[in-house]
Amino acid sequence: MTTGAWIALAAVVLALAVGLWRAATDGRFRGTHAVRRSEPLVEAGAPDSSTPAGDGAPAPVARPGAELVASLGGTLGDRATLLQFSSAFCAPCRATRRVLGEVTGLVEGVAHVEVDAEHHLEATRAFGILRTPTTIVLDASGVEVTRATGAPTRDQVLTALAAT
Repeated sequence: MTTGAWIALAAVVLALAVGLWRAATDGRFRGTHAVRRSEPLVEAGAPDSSTPAGDGAPAPVARPGAELVASLGGTLGDRATLLQFSSAFCAPCRATRRVLGEVTGLVEGVAHVEVDAEHHLEATRAFGILRTPTTIVLDASGVEVTRATGAPTRDQVLTALAAT
């Protein structure tokens, strides 16, 4: 074989390996990520959970998921909230929207909030979103439980909710 043929074969094998890896990991829920934030995600004047209580009690734990949902005018679900980061021209985002809408209809106390990643860059950066769609499962208090990048299936979402 010539050198060119070996290079072409290596490129095909590498592309196949990356494709199989993406197919195996796309939409799977994994552990949480620490939220990096330099500024609050809510507008000035809104209650901030990171400020001290003033009566000597320790400050409550910051809940950026709850702050983001509130800043978008949404409310947390009684059991969990499915926070979806998407973009305008993303076909898997539309499929994810349908799946998450179906799940919220099936499971009592679960809310679905969609965030346009392009229009909410501060939140996108704060949550460490690298691609769309990304689905974050928040518990009833707005704390991240798990997340999935790519389009999850209905069963994957139901399994992730069962763990909350």
